[in-house]
Formats: sequence, C-alpha cells, structure tokens
Amino acid sequence: MNTFIQLLNNTGFASLTMDNFIMMIVGALAIYLAIAKNYEPLLLLPIGFGVIIGNMPYMAGLPIGVYDNLASGNPQNSVFSLFYWGVTSGIFPPLIFLGIGALTDFSALISNPKYLLLGAAAQIGIFLTFIVALTLGFDYYESASIGIIGGADGPTSIFLSSILAPKLLGPIAIAAYSYMALVPVIQPPFMKLLITKKEALIRMKTPRKVSQREKILFPIITFMVAALIAPGSITLIGMLMLGNLLKESGVTERLAKTAGNAILDTATIILSFSVGASTQASTFVTKESLLIFFLGLASFCLATIGGLLFAKFMNLFLKDKINPLIGAAGVSAVPDSARVAHNYAQEYDKTNFILAHAMGPNVAGVIGSAIAAGVFIAMFPH
Repeated sequence: MNTFIQLLNNTGFASLTMDNFIMMIVGALAIYLAIAKNYEPLLLLPIGFGVIIGNMPYMAGLPIGVYDNLASGNPQNSVFSLFYWGVTSGIFPPLIFLGIGALTDFSALISNPKYLLLGAAAQIGIFLTFIVALTLGFDYYESASIGIIGGADGPTSIFLSSILAPKLLGPIAIAAYSYMALVPVIQPPFMKLLITKKEALIRMKTPRKVSQREKILFPIITFMVAALIAPGSITLIGMLMLGNLLKESGVTERLAKTAGNAILDTATIILSFSVGASTQASTFVTKESLLIFFLGLASFCLATIGGLLFAKFMNLFLKDKINPLIGAAGVSAVPDSARVAHNYAQEYDKTNFILAHAMGPNVAGVIGSAIAAGVFIAMFPH
C-alpha cells in the first residue's frame, strides 16, 4: 500500500491544480483558434501546445520545465530550459527578423516614402500605454515592455522584455502574439467607427515600379538611419535589413531561401513553444498578468486608432488622397493588418484593391516598432 501511495504521489494527478487546468484550457483554446479559425496558426498552435505542456504537473526534482536549470538550483538543465534560454537571451527574435526580411518586399514603402509616417503614427499606442502603465505602478522597465505590445510585433516584444523585464516575458509574449492573431477581430470595429463610406471608397494610383538599385540601397540606408536614431535597434533592424538585402541582391538566393524558410520556421517553432511552456500557472495566473493583457489590448487599440486618424489628417494636405484604411496597417502585424484593411475596403467596392498600398505602412510599422524598442533600450540602460 505504501508503494502504491508513493507511486500515486509521483504522478501528475497528485499535483494537478485548478490553475493548471485553467491554463490547459487556455492552451486548448489557442489550438482551436489556430486550426478552426486559422488565426495565426504558425504561432498559436505551438504556443497553445506549449501552454498545455508547461502546465502539466510533475514530481519535484525532475528537470523538465523551462524554469528547471542550474541557476534555479536544479542538478542539471532541462531541455526546455535550454530552449527558453534562447528566448530570454534574445537569440530567437533577431533570427525571426532575419527571416521576415528575407520574405518581405519593401517596394510599396520605397515607392511611397510618406507611408513611413503612418508606420510612425501607429506607434503612439506604445508610448501612451507606457505612460498609463507607469501610473498603475509598473516601473519604467516594465512599462516600456508592456507598451511595446501595441506594435503587434511578437519578436520585438519578446526581445525588449527579455532585456528590460524578463520576469514579465511570459505574459507579455502571450499577449503580443494573441493580439497579432486577433487582428481580424480587433481592427474592423475601429475602421467602422472612424472611417466613412466615402473614405473607404477612395481609390489610389498604382504604385510606381521600383528599380533593383533602389531595392538594394533601401535596406542599407534604412539600417544606417535607424541605427543612428536609435542605436538600441541595431540588433533587430540590422537582422531585418540583412535578410532583405539577401533577398534583393540577386546573388544570395540560397541564403535568402534558407533565412526565409528553415531558419525562420525553426526559430518560430522553438520560440513560440517555449513562450507557451513558460506560462506555468504558479507564475502566470496573477492579477499582474491580467493587467498586462488589458494594457496590451489598450496599446494595440490605440495604435490602430492612431494610424487611422493620422491617415485622415494626411489627407487634409494631400492632392492625391490616400485611403485612410491603410493607416490601420501601420501596426506591424505583417501581413494580417494590411489584409484586414484590404478586405474591409472590398466590403464597399469589390474592385478596389488597396493591399499593395497597405503593405507600405505595414512594413513601416515593423521598422517603427523596432526603433521604438531601441529608444526604450537607450532610455533605460539595463
């Protein structure tokens, strides 16, 4: 009987708590949204399964979880803790930026540099939420990490929080990726509220054709300018533009394909799974986490509003009007926010194709959120 009791105590059933069960339901919901609703499946599916694995209880002393490493007093590192080290050390986000750069066409932005303003305007949610988080009691480092969620850029959120607020990395990462996945749900109500039918029907001229020389010079010049403005952005912007230069140079096709496929996919799987596995109920189910989710949502909503309103403001001075819906694409959820703007415009006119234009502020948002992170890194030395 003693042997049986000891065996039972060594099973997960003996340590399973209601909080663990709740988190596993959250993980299952993420998997459902990924498969049934096709909401960012490349992210939500490994995150969801990671949440389930991270909340599966096990006997104390077994080196299994992401927090079971030598630094925490365990006799050996767990495999998952080594995966998670790649997240907390900031290795995976730059690799993802490398892959994104290798897959991204900056032609829409190059042909219309004014779209940089829309990408910048959408970052207002980051800085407003930073101020709100400060007033709610978070310190400067935590507030900056929470505010960056408004950029709708998971890798940037992880990179910044791993440097400034590693204790909040789990909830910040989950919030950032959740809102990236929910772009089709969050943004349309603000489009309906702020954009009139007349504005949604605006047609824009076909973007001019961009030369190969411009495509090659763009990543080099953009990196140099961004690095000089915000040296803290060198890592992310540098890798993003390196990936793009591999793509556009015409002489490194193999490297561009490797960066945009094998490296990007590998980094995405390990990073998103590790983030999910880090949401152990004992450290994740707190009032602080819920507040971070609320502030992250507010940041993302403010970013969307900022982009839409600034696009309307720009039209006051432009001879050739822009469709203000593309302002919502200023958040850096590539390419979902651009696609949402395009689909909303087509609800009014099936022949109005604004996707090519929306990609301009969309990729500008990627650059903008990375620069915003660089500004915070410079403001708050760690």
